[in-house]
Amino acid sequence: MTSEKYHLHSKIQYCNSLTAYSRRKTIEVQVGDVPLGSDWPIRIQSMTTVDTMDTNRSVDQAIRMITAGCEYIRITAPSLNEAKNLENIKKELLRRGYNTPLIADIHFTPNAAELSARIVEKVRVNPGNYVDKKKFDIIEYSDEQYQSEIERIETRFTPLVNICKEYGTAMRIGTNHGSLSDRILSRYGDTPLGMVESALEFLRICESLNYYNIVLSMKASNTQVMIQAYRLLVQKLSEENLKPYPLHLGVTEAGEGEDGRIKSALGIGTLLEDGLGDTVRVSLTEDPEFEAPVAIALVNRYSNRIDHDPIKPVNQIPINPFGYKRRSTVEIDNIGGSNVPRVIADFSYLPAIKDKDLKSIGHYYLPELDKWTMNDTGADYIYSATNPINFMLPNGLREIVDYNTWINHEEKSTKYPLLNIEQLKENPVQGRLNFLMVDIHSLIDNFFELLRDRVDIVLVVESHNNHGYAELRRLFYNLIGDELNLPVIIKRAYTDLPDDKLQLYSATDIGGLLIDGLGDGVWLSTEKLQTSDRENSLKQIEIYNNTSFGVLQAARTRMSKTEYISCPSCGRTLFDLQETTAMIRKRTDHLKGVKIGIMGCIVNGPGEMADADYGYVGSGKGKITLYRGQEVVKRGIPSKDALDELIQLIKEDSIWVEPQQVMVGLEE
Repeated sequence: MTSEKYHLHSKIQYCNSLTAYSRRKTIEVQVGDVPLGSDWPIRIQSMTTVDTMDTNRSVDQAIRMITAGCEYIRITAPSLNEAKNLENIKKELLRRGYNTPLIADIHFTPNAAELSARIVEKVRVNPGNYVDKKKFDIIEYSDEQYQSEIERIETRFTPLVNICKEYGTAMRIGTNHGSLSDRILSRYGDTPLGMVESALEFLRICESLNYYNIVLSMKASNTQVMIQAYRLLVQKLSEENLKPYPLHLGVTEAGEGEDGRIKSALGIGTLLEDGLGDTVRVSLTEDPEFEAPVAIALVNRYSNRIDHDPIKPVNQIPINPFGYKRRSTVEIDNIGGSNVPRVIADFSYLPAIKDKDLKSIGHYYLPELDKWTMNDTGADYIYSATNPINFMLPNGLREIVDYNTWINHEEKSTKYPLLNIEQLKENPVQGRLNFLMVDIHSLIDNFFELLRDRVDIVLVVESHNNHGYAELRRLFYNLIGDELNLPVIIKRAYTDLPDDKLQLYSATDIGGLLIDGLGDGVWLSTEKLQTSDRENSLKQIEIYNNTSFGVLQAARTRMSKTEYISCPSCGRTLFDLQETTAMIRKRTDHLKGVKIGIMGCIVNGPGEMADADYGYVGSGKGKITLYRGQEVVKRGIPSKDALDELIQLIKEDSIWVEPQQVMVGLEE
């Protein structure tokens, strides 16, 4: 049976339902006095960033994290010394009145894990480097040799399992995409399946020893890989009749600011939509107390989701949820087919649109030169509703107007109509490009026949369901099932949302569809914005436009800016990550589509370079190692010279371009 048909003929077991919100039922895992899984709330956690040997600073930071909403505190223990000091940190927290469970984060040091398991409530082990050393060697294993490797792992891992059983300590088996072992890479490749098998090897050992106090995670900086791996993990647990273990959700090395939040929301939120996830950590290159509010905002969205309007169940899923393939569509003008997803900017409630207003969507008119210029977030279409624009738009920007406005306008050739089903029935417009607004309730009996032979209509789909992501996914499944291959713009509107929640919600609702290859464009509607202040309106339009491009970037479907894969820092970090990331961003953020990994230490550095074009990794105090992909290019570079060396490396690859000078009048 081919992988293409696997999803059509197998029972989907990675969530309870694709249409009715239902949280996945798991076993209960005891983590100190704060259990997770089962019917317990989704728990919030984060990780300290200071040196674990600094007891007071670790405690102070942990308290700030707890105050911000963290229910677990994770602390790195890279050696026996740090593991020992966890006891001092725990005692000081208790002395100050805090009994929040502590989690020891372990990578290369089994002896530190075994000591930590006697002190704290939970240990995290990474199966990619707990026993194996990563050399990026490709090794051909026979089945007998591979089984011998598993037995070697069992011998080394069993003592930790027995200690956890004795002390009642929980464990997270946490796979990282960037640190898969050479053994896993050799057999399964750099794939979601490799991530899952990496964890299952350790899990099977635990179950053979009757130890079940386990949480699982599949973290990656690539949101597509991350989502596919979690889904596949749950599917495999079900298929192999393993216990339904709770899931720790996170997008590793998400970055900072708006980009980090959008990327985290896309990965975490998409899984939460399907009822997956029992504890959440948002990984930002910021102080850890800023992570918890983002995680809380994501989790709280599902507190009353179960009461959403019903959606017709899915019997067969027509896509592969464990691999990316974009839905095949006809190309209509510059939408669909092989075109990148388009961005529609909504000016519908702004009267008398002026040329200078287009700065908010990345298009700038330069009167001194009498020309237009555009930045990397220049919108593709502008929706003016009933207020058609009365000046010539720049090349690369097109206008959509409501049908009744279009039909009465003299210059129909410069504008494109937006219709509803009834308008299309009454007047089946022809032309190069028309937009048809529909929702799942528009899919009446003759809907597909009405559009079957059309090659001039782009669908604009929206949902007013509280479970809108699932309803729009169901609509896409209907289109695929009925073989209607018209392009689709995903339109969402949100009522009175602050900017930070707008970013989180749209990243989940739109980005989750894009991750599955569904959608040919993004339209964040401003129709529900409440403001009469023109300047503030334009600021909001700019935020909506930037968010649209941010979601496309996070979904890896349209790269419009430099991507920074930067870890959130911890006690292992060898330089100031926030300061270094800002420094690198300042010099390189004009390199559209280039991915730069910024890692504070060697733990995830080499592996995450697999998903980056270049890597900047701490390798010692004041020392940096530069990577091209997974390949080490230069070692031990003094920090003061490392950024210049990185730029020189990019220049050697003929990728570097000089930053564009600010043109006269651009900021006017």
